[in-house]
Amino acid sequence: MTATSPDPTGLPYHRMARYSPHHRWWWPLLGTVVLVFGSVLATLFLYLLTEGIGTAAGYPELPDGGVDFGPVLGTGLDLAFIAVDLPLVLLAVLWLGRRPAGTVASVTGRPRWRWLAWCLLAAVPPMVLLPVVAIFLPDDQGDGGGAGVWVGWQTFLVSLAMLVVLVPLQSAAEEYVFRGWLLQATGAFLRSPWLAVLPQAVLFAAAHGWGTPWGFADLLVFGVVAGLLTIRTGGLEASIALHALNNLLAFGLSAAYVDGLASDETAADATWQLALVDMASVLLFAAIVLWLARRRRPQHVSAPPPEPVPPHFLPYAPPQGAYWPYPQQVPGGYGPYPQQAPGAYGPYPGPQGMYGPYPQPPGSQGVYPPPGAQGAYAPPPGAVWPYASPQGSHGPYAPPPSNGAVPGAAPAGPAGPGSAASGAGAPSPAALGPTASSPALPGDAPGLAGSSPAVPGVASGAAASGWAAPGDVPSPAVPRPAAPGDAPGHAGSSPAAPVVASGAAASGWAAPGDVPSPAVPRPAAPGDAPGSAALGEETSPAAPAPADPPSQQSGGPQDS
Repeated sequence: MTATSPDPTGLPYHRMARYSPHHRWWWPLLGTVVLVFGSVLATLFLYLLTEGIGTAAGYPELPDGGVDFGPVLGTGLDLAFIAVDLPLVLLAVLWLGRRPAGTVASVTGRPRWRWLAWCLLAAVPPMVLLPVVAIFLPDDQGDGGGAGVWVGWQTFLVSLAMLVVLVPLQSAAEEYVFRGWLLQATGAFLRSPWLAVLPQAVLFAAAHGWGTPWGFADLLVFGVVAGLLTIRTGGLEASIALHALNNLLAFGLSAAYVDGLASDETAADATWQLALVDMASVLLFAAIVLWLARRRRPQHVSAPPPEPVPPHFLPYAPPQGAYWPYPQQVPGGYGPYPQQAPGAYGPYPGPQGMYGPYPQPPGSQGVYPPPGAQGAYAPPPGAVWPYASPQGSHGPYAPPPSNGAVPGAAPAGPAGPGSAASGAGAPSPAALGPTASSPALPGDAPGLAGSSPAVPGVASGAAASGWAAPGDVPSPAVPRPAAPGDAPGHAGSSPAAPVVASGAAASGWAAPGDVPSPAVPRPAAPGDAPGSAALGEETSPAAPAPADPPSQQSGGPQDS
């Protein structure tokens, strides 16, 4: 059980009407009036509704004009009419009291079910003692312990089931009205608990009607004790437990006899003997609860009341500015969030350039080191990093060997890109006359100024190329050492191509007016055909050359 609140600013139960921060002195009075009228209207509505249903269902009519529902159903309707006051009290506390509805149940703002169970256990001994003693008490006529007629188990069990459901609700409703609303409404004006419990106790006794003085006194004592226990324990649990068990016992005994529930007698009609026994049982219950309260220490003082806020319409608070229901924003328009850093990007960093959050590398090479620098990878020697340098017309391959590398060929001069290698004894462009300055054409033989590189298989000399123009001066054949595979009699000719003869006449492409170039004698080479050593013709080693005509002598002119 929760310990007693040590906070001195808390409120005891009878002062809980002032728990609302918007309390006004006239609210308890207005709430009492509204509660009384609401209870009367609700009871009247339910009464008319049940009367109409009973008449339509064909129930018999009572002498006073009402519908006779029978003792069991009639008692159940009476208990239900009283139980309707329970939600009315909660609504009055919420709407008219301007405070949580649970504050009428206890100072904690809710019913304390565990403490209610302890109070029910405390009520068992007095409620068992009461009927045992009542059996030996005389009745109205002075007879001792008169007994009625047993109704039978079926009727009794039906009545008992109805009582178990409705009696706790009826008892709780009466406690919420008298020890709840009325006690707190009185405590709003009176600080003393002894004075606050008196009005509700008197009204409680009067609500049961006037029967006998002893009966009224019994009800008054019950109201005072229940009120004091409510203030001492900080809630309605003790009074509800006592009231519910007392009523359940009284209604249960009445339901055991024929027409027992149809009786109009109440606790206000009790005899002095029964009233004294009942008051003794109530005091016994109070003693047990106070003993439990010292051991269990239930909370009997509320938490500090909430701070006052601007008044609002019930039951909801109005908007409290443009930021409702959120707190007012901080200056600068950023709401509940912290003010942003200066700049257009708020809490985020501004743009960081092409390198993002990483530091910019030195120079203009970005994330790569500059050419020639030893970064993560070393560039290849002699290269323009990261790309290789131009490698000439031969690409990544070595240039071809010069003419000097060919066996029997004349030494070659420096070869430029795209130029043909020439022998050491090649005539200069000045010795060639006008033809030396003519531009080279595709397929020109070596020895012409500006000629393209020699094509394998094409004879040397303008006459041998077949492309000589009118007026061209034939270039003499340049003697060279015989090469393997040369035909006999062709020594001294320009580099030979297999199968193709040297000289314009042998090529078949001589133009009119061409001057035949004399054949240059050369030493015979192995494989040359007999008699062709001086003709300057070359044959393929695979095919024997045709025999030269008799007119082609060594060193003589070649036929066209």
